Amino acid sequence: MILTSVDNHLGRIRLDRPKALHALNLEMCEAMLSALEAWRDDLSVHAILIDHAEGRGFCAGGDIRMIADSSAGDGAAARAFFATEYRLNHRLFTYAKPTIAVMDGVTMGGGVGISQPCKVRIATDNTRFAMPETAIGLFPDVGGGWYLSRLPGRIGQYLALTGARLDGSEMLALGLATHLVPAGALDDIKRAIAANPLATGTILADHATTPGEAAILTQRAAIDRLFASDDFEEILSALEADGSDWASTQLATLRQRSPLSCKVSLKLLLDGATMPTFEDEMRQEYAVVTRIVQRPDIVEGVRAVIVDKDHAPKWDPATPAAVTDHMIDRIFAPLGEDDEWQPH
Repeated sequence: MILTSVDNHLGRIRLDRPKALHALNLEMCEAMLSALEAWRDDLSVHAILIDHAEGRGFCAGGDIRMIADSSAGDGAAARAFFATEYRLNHRLFTYAKPTIAVMDGVTMGGGVGISQPCKVRIATDNTRFAMPETAIGLFPDVGGGWYLSRLPGRIGQYLALTGARLDGSEMLALGLATHLVPAGALDDIKRAIAANPLATGTILADHATTPGEAAILTQRAAIDRLFASDDFEEILSALEADGSDWASTQLATLRQRSPLSCKVSLKLLLDGATMPTFEDEMRQEYAVVTRIVQRPDIVEGVRAVIVDKDHAPKWDPATPAAVTDHMIDRIFAPLGEDDEWQPH
């Protein structure tokens, strides 16, 4: 499920689980950590490149079915997965050697978590980026509280709540991608990088494509105005009062999302904007996710979206008003010393 190799002076990590759009499981995260550790002090490896072996997606997220099955029980397997996945996210964020992610195709959830920490983040005309977790009772984790809270204006809050998808041009405009290249040029680009990893910037500049219009920026004023509050009910009220077609579409989307997940997401980004370090961010996200997987929404969300596909989840709590501040405070409370997440 993970292919690793050294191509000249380039360490290669290739996701190879095409039937699941390369969604990450525990074994894949452990294999990636092992490769990164092996190459950390290997002087013959100058840079690391992460991509996918085949299929139309870079990485569609995490092993959601396993997480839901575990959540229906004691949650132990889900906690073990998240602890390891977050170590991988942190390892990439702090890795000393240059890291390159090729986000060709679907890049969602866990795929965001392994690409955003990389120094070089390549998007293509095929790239579709999203953090759609509120639709299944989760929240934009894997560092989402850090990355989304640092986007311009209230775009991060909009993406976190709605799960809206971005294309490569939009990612480049927002800084989520550092380069935009044609998908058809990727094989040549990878060969050139393998031949001289230290020339990656020049190679990508030589293959850069002119970005199209960043459609999300045409809605920037509306996003900043209508998603201005960190109170979920106030956002819903603003969208309802606006009455425009765009606002009505966002309102309809948010009414389908888990109210608990939406409130957790807003709190996550509020805290994430001033989080001292990425390690602190991952420690908090782990505390939050251990509570979320013990609640019913993840099981119901996966049932509605992935298993039965009726897209009619029955959330618990069912309404934003029923998600109390006390409930959110308990979800965000730090774990005890024996249970809290550690980077190693």
